[in-house]
Order: sequence, then C-alpha cells, then structure tokens
Amino acid sequence: MTGKVQGHILIVDDNQDILVASQLLLKRHYKKVMCCHEPEDIEQCINQHGIDLVLLDMNFRQDAISGQEGFYWLSQINQRFPSVVVVMMTAYAEISLAVEAIKKGASDFIAKPWQNDGLLAVIASAFKHVEARRTLNQLSRKRDGLAQIIQKMDQPIVGQSQAMQAVFSTIEKAAETDANILISGESGTGKELIARAIHQASPRVKNAFISLDMGAVASNLFESELFGHKKGAFTDARQDRVGRFELAEGGSLFLDELANLPLTQQAKLLVAIQNRQITPLGANQPVDVNIRLICASNENLQQAAEQGSFRQDLLYRINTIEVHLPPLRERKDDIPLLLEHYLRLFNQKYKRELGIAKSDVRDLTEYAWPGNIRELAHAIERAVILSDGQALDISSILTPSAATGKKYSAKQGAEYKSSSDFLLSAVEKQTIAEALAYFDGNISHAANALGLTRGALYRRLDKYGLGNE
Repeated sequence: MTGKVQGHILIVDDNQDILVASQLLLKRHYKKVMCCHEPEDIEQCINQHGIDLVLLDMNFRQDAISGQEGFYWLSQINQRFPSVVVVMMTAYAEISLAVEAIKKGASDFIAKPWQNDGLLAVIASAFKHVEARRTLNQLSRKRDGLAQIIQKMDQPIVGQSQAMQAVFSTIEKAAETDANILISGESGTGKELIARAIHQASPRVKNAFISLDMGAVASNLFESELFGHKKGAFTDARQDRVGRFELAEGGSLFLDELANLPLTQQAKLLVAIQNRQITPLGANQPVDVNIRLICASNENLQQAAEQGSFRQDLLYRINTIEVHLPPLRERKDDIPLLLEHYLRLFNQKYKRELGIAKSDVRDLTEYAWPGNIRELAHAIERAVILSDGQALDISSILTPSAATGKKYSAKQGAEYKSSSDFLLSAVEKQTIAEALAYFDGNISHAANALGLTRGALYRRLDKYGLGNE
C-alpha cells in the first residue's frame, strides 16, 4: 500500500493485548486508529475523533459468551451515529452470533484470533460500506436542502403598477440568459420572490433554486455554508457537508443581504464566481460548479464600493443585470391588490370569511408601509386573527404611531422624491425610524418587520445615530 486510507477506526475491547496488536496492524494502513477498553467511552471517542468504523468486541465481562453486551453497544452506535460502520469480533465464532450481529446492523463479523490478512480484508470491505453511507448521507442532506424550494414556488407576484411592469419586463429579458443578476430594494419588497420568478422563467427551471441569507451566516461558517466541508476539516465537522454551490448545481443560487459579507469573504466568493469552481474545506481537489448567481441587497452596493466596504470587482461580477424593486410608497396602485391577496390567503389559513371596507382600503393605501410587503402581510394576518364579526378590523394596523407614517406619505411625498433623500441610505434611515415609531420602539418587532436580525438593526441604529435620538 503506497498511502494510508483516509479513515478513522476505533477498536473497543477489554483485552489490552488485542488492542495493541490490532492498533499496530491497522495504523500502518489507516490514517487514525484509536483504542478504548471501556465501551462506555465509545460515544466520546466518536464525537472527538470523527470515527468512521468501530471494531467492537461482543463480550466485556469475564466469562461472558452470549454476545448481548456487544449487541447492546451495537444498537447504541446505530441509533446515535447512523453513519458509523460497525464490525463485530468475538472469540466464540458461532454462526448464529454472526447472523444475528449482521441482522442487528453490523457490516461484518470476525473471529478471534484472526489472521492479519483476514482482518485487513474485513476492514477494507467494511470501508466500502463507509463510503456507501457517506454517499447516502450526502444525498439525504441534498434532498433536505432541496426541500426548501418546494414551499414558496406558488407564491404569486402581485402588482400592476407602472413601476412593477418595468420590473416584469426586465425579468422577462434577463431570465432567458445566464447573466448574473443583482436585485436591489428596501427590506420587505420581495427580493427573494423576484429571484424565484427569474429562476422559474429560466432554462434552469427543472433544477434547484437554493437560497442563503448572508446576514444570518456566522463569519466562521461562510466557507462551509457556500462551499461545503469534509469530515474532520475543523472542530465539530463530524461528517461531510454539501455546500450551497453544489446543492444549486445546474440551477440558481440566491445570495440575499450580500452587503453583510466581510471583505475577506468577498474575495473568496469572487474567486469561486470567476473560476466556476469551489473547494470544500478539508478537500484537496476543486469541484466544478454550474450555477446561475442571483444576489440581493437592501443597501447601495455602489456606494459601499466607493467607501471601500464592498469590492468593486465583485460588484462588476454580480450585477450584469440589476433589478430595482420600488418600495410600496412608490407603487400605491398595487396596495389594494396586495390587501385583497393577503386577506384571501389568511382567511383561508384561519378559516375566516372577513371582508374589508373601501374606506379602510383607502386608509391603508395612504399608509407609508415602512416595512413594505412584509409588513403589510404581517399586519393583515394579525388583523385577521384579532378581528371579530365579518369585517376586517384595521385598528391593529393604523395605530396612532402608524398615523404618523400615513401623514408622512401623503404630505411629504413630493418633497421626498425631489430631494437628496432619494438616496437609498436616506430611505433606509427614514424606514427604520418609521418602523421604530410604528412598533413603539420595540426592537424585535421592528427588526422582524424590516426583515433584519436584531444585531443587523442595532448596527444600522448606530450607523444612522437613531439610537441616540
């Protein structure tokens, strides 16, 4: 053998001679071979050392010959570590024990004392089961990852305003290509829904749509989330993991809140996009990937690039086509349609038959909706739950603090659009201020309506000095 197999083995036996002899033999052929003489330590050893295969004695108490102890620990390993393969061993080579061990989940059985060649052959055969289980686990994780594309596929894009017609026109033209797309717009405007629509209208529709919120990914998990990792690549990497790039193979990868990505990680993303290759953590060989990249941000990435917080070369790569989603205050013609859509949706969900008065529709159309569509949907759901009788009670929506937003929208719209406040940073600051007013300073509720984490909202409060007002 020219090199050691990249496998981790745990030998469990109460006979010290067996442990020493088998370890000396196996460590010449496998990367890591651990020993323990107390079966109670099995779980700790598997967790700490990323064990692939356990060579497990069947009897630990003196004079025990039934094999029941081994069967017990076999069942424990199978339940807690289904990807770990177990080979049973005993000095009492009865066929009945061998058959029962395999029925209970062991991959093979060997009698003591053994010939070295025989043990190596059994272990080599068992490692074929290790690879098979790894493949099945990867397929299972991929299936679970792909399940996320099922739930939101049927959500319609509601809108007939001139602003949304322009969006639809851009989507129609861009979807046919493989061009990278950047979707910009305030929080809650429906960026992921637009990304899904682009995928649905593209030649890649039969393959996966995979999404990842970059604002929700811890910096130390970025590479693992996007590129995947191999077992043992870092602490707690107990099994191989397929990254989002590979999950999206042949389909579309949607990266939301891209502005949250630190510069060092932006460089790694840029290399992956340029080379169309990724290298999972702990792997030596790159993997070719074929994905259509769709990104989104509620921040002005061009302004961020000018300020040095976002790479200009990455921006060039991701915004071949840019789709800007207008906030609800700029597409008021769509608000009655959205109210009707969400009222119907939540009536069905909560088994209600509520209607909405025309005067209430007018009032809700004049409201500024700082949280955009996300806020509108949450507000209607809350109103459906709280309403008595047959009419939707909008008092939970148009609270006194919300009335401030309504007046702002009605009286200052022209001034807003003609001033420098049209900058996205100014829009974001105003939106956050209105969300805080609407929710009476409740950070959790405001963050939820704005589509931000509490941490992300606190950073913006500090950025705009809102926390000191």
